[in-house]
Amino acid sequence: MLLVIDVGNTNIVLGIFDGKTLVDHWRISTDRLRTTDEYGVLIRNLFLMNHADADCIDAIIISSVVPPVMPTLERMCQRYFNLSPLVIGPGVKTGMDIKYDNPREVGADRIVNAVAAYELYGGPVIIIDFGTATTFCAVDKKGNYLGGSICPGIGISTDALVQRTAKLPRIEVCRTDKVICRNTVESMQAGVYYGFVGQVDGIVSRMRKELGCKARVVATGGLAVIIAPETSSIDLVEPMLTLEGLRIIYERNR
Repeated sequence: MLLVIDVGNTNIVLGIFDGKTLVDHWRISTDRLRTTDEYGVLIRNLFLMNHADADCIDAIIISSVVPPVMPTLERMCQRYFNLSPLVIGPGVKTGMDIKYDNPREVGADRIVNAVAAYELYGGPVIIIDFGTATTFCAVDKKGNYLGGSICPGIGISTDALVQRTAKLPRIEVCRTDKVICRNTVESMQAGVYYGFVGQVDGIVSRMRKELGCKARVVATGGLAVIIAPETSSIDLVEPMLTLEGLRIIYERNR
């Protein structure tokens, strides 16, 4: 079985694949201060609590946008699974031509998502990832990664709003019935929610214009299921898109 690990700035998402089937997955916080042993014990305990056999893992692949965590995770793989992980980076076969000015600048998660979306749905396709940052990526009909846009994520935007104002409280991100609201919490929720809905539709509209076609739009990330229903542009939500992309890239590098 294959263990896939997606290291983001806020969370690490792990999944187990048996062939093409995702049999289990977990989300833990990304902590740069955790040691090799702490990660190892935590992950092995996740296997144990979910009645999964860690000893059946015969390969590991990692995508990371947090370089300081990587040496710790690589040592964890070697010590607790007796495996050297395949790490997404230069030299790894993705099957995708990256048209960025400097391909090394593209976050590994963006490439993994693009590979998965193109494999599953073909092109042209636009991928939106609602993570710590909200990223928009475009792939053309030939499977070339063209680039995209990067915006502040919903979480860090709301955090900044609270931190830089004296009287505004922390809020839960959720849909409100209207935008002319009569209390502070709902006013903030409406502004955040519909602001990001408008951002999504606006950027997708411009991307489709540049692509010259009505490209399919696939969304992923923790808040995708909340934002997507109100947009006019998102066609599909795939919460496990990155994990699927890691599986596909692993298969291409066997």
